[in-house]
Amino acid sequence: MKWVFIGPLLRLFFRPEVEGKENIPATGGALLASNHLAVADSFFLPLMLSRRVTFPAKLEYFTQKGVKGRVKKWFFTGMGQIPIDRSGGAAAQAALDTGIRLLREGHLLGIYPEGTRSPDGRLYKGKTGLARMVLEAKVPVVPVAMFGTDKANPIGSKLWRPHKIRIKVGKPLDFSRYEGLSGDRFVERSITDEIMYALMELSGQEYVDIYAAKAKELMAAREVDLPTQQRRTARETDRIPETEAG
Repeated sequence: MKWVFIGPLLRLFFRPEVEGKENIPATGGALLASNHLAVADSFFLPLMLSRRVTFPAKLEYFTQKGVKGRVKKWFFTGMGQIPIDRSGGAAAQAALDTGIRLLREGHLLGIYPEGTRSPDGRLYKGKTGLARMVLEAKVPVVPVAMFGTDKANPIGSKLWRPHKIRIKVGKPLDFSRYEGLSGDRFVERSITDEIMYALMELSGQEYVDIYAAKAKELMAAREVDLPTQQRRTARETDRIPETEAG
């Protein structure tokens, strides 16, 4: 996919470039936490890194019947994606367990902390599942900012449009100071907020302190005045009241 079927075309039409590749660990497990502007994000990030990146993907991509379904399964498997059932609580735990296993096996796991694409290009509140994976697998988090993918692949578009794509990779974040505190919701929220702060700084996006899925519901109901959150320092995001880590 990277070198023969898709990669050459993506390089030709979108001229992607990456800054900070040296921040990706050469070996061992690591979690790549990226902002999420478009479906195209999952194409360009693996394309520009020498190591293989694994992304969790909707189970439906792998289970459709017929010739079209087989082609989809072949395509997404070739893109390094793994099927995840997100239909319920047990499924969510299975998704976390799969991520932890992959990280412990030394994979690079790509995650979008917002849980879904940004509806308007802003950065939204992160979900704490990635913090649980980081604590259980004991791996670093590498923040990644995507630029231009929403112009190349606008929401609702069926055809991509040639546009310059940039990727910026930040320095790894180490959360070993929280070892043994997996399951503490204050710790996991603090870790997630620190990751989102790093993404905000890296991408320059405006931060909105609600989940992207909720924002989409509000926008659908024409309630478009969403709250924003002032920037906080990394020291402030480190502080957790009423816990052992506080």
